[in-house]
Amino acid sequence: MSSLPISSSAAGPSTENGKEPESRYEPRYIDVGINLTDMTYQGIYHGRKAHDADLESVISRGKAIGCKKLMVTGSDYKHSLQAIELAEKYPGTIFATVGVHPCCASDVTKHITPTKSLQSLLNQVEELAIQGKSRGTVTAFGEIGLDYDRFFLSDKESQLLVFEEQLRIAERVDLPLFLHSRAAEEDFNKLLFGANLPRKGLVHSFTGTLEEMKILVEHGYDIGINGCSLKTEENLAVVKEVPLERLQIETDGPWCEIRNSHASAKYLKTMPEYLADGVPKDVKKEKWQSGLRVKGRNEPCAIAGVAWVIAQVKGVEFEEVCERSWENSMTMFRFDEAAALQQKWNGSPEESA
Repeated sequence: MSSLPISSSAAGPSTENGKEPESRYEPRYIDVGINLTDMTYQGIYHGRKAHDADLESVISRGKAIGCKKLMVTGSDYKHSLQAIELAEKYPGTIFATVGVHPCCASDVTKHITPTKSLQSLLNQVEELAIQGKSRGTVTAFGEIGLDYDRFFLSDKESQLLVFEEQLRIAERVDLPLFLHSRAAEEDFNKLLFGANLPRKGLVHSFTGTLEEMKILVEHGYDIGINGCSLKTEENLAVVKEVPLERLQIETDGPWCEIRNSHASAKYLKTMPEYLADGVPKDVKKEKWQSGLRVKGRNEPCAIAGVAWVIAQVKGVEFEEVCERSWENSMTMFRFDEAAALQQKWNGSPEESA
């Protein structure tokens, strides 16, 4: 994994011409796609304990580099519930999505019986979303969509059934969507554009073609960019064309880090050290110590690198990428309104942005 530059007494240049500005821009980020319910943040990998849980440190490191808000992904009922619990624990900072990921679709459809319809099986997901919305803990409905690269996890028919039914739920819960699309453009667009969705949404971790991106943007959807969106030169060419007014940024940790083999790595190497000020080195999980990052496990503090690469690829100021993506995320997911509701329900002071 390409590590963020580690802070030192000699900070690197903050502009492309290498000149130090009179006053540095202090970036602010929103990680709109982070899987903090994943067991690796509890120190567990493939069912085996490798180190102590370090979720609190992961969240703290993100906040230290300016990642002020995190939207934790719900991939099924269980993980959606866990995401909400994190939102309740970190009001004003963490928010949740609720939904069933396409790779989990068959886990739902296998329970369909003559007396149990798909709609009834998804009722608890809908109720969780509605309740979470009212309390400010849930700001999006998802992760929903289609993934035709992973039929070994969930078959095509199950994915189509669950996606279509969840789009009906989305019409009722009135939340923006957090969407997943892999190698399924025709079916994905047909179902998505055929639904009556008042709040549109974000197609996250986008790795599609330029034409796919343009069609989604034309239909009012935002594009989520992370390390997986920056792997190849073809990916970078697409990112260059994503309109800033439709751009949002994410890490999708613990996956989708920027790796040394990625086309984006050359840009990451030019990132000023001060943008990663306070981020510790990463080590193999077997050598983990409290306060250190884990090699190969992505986390919110890496969002600085995503924003930096996007700025270099698009040829715009780093500040513009940060501020535009911040405003886009705040507008779509209404984090301020949600934080106010969290404060009301929790009776605790809202954390400042």
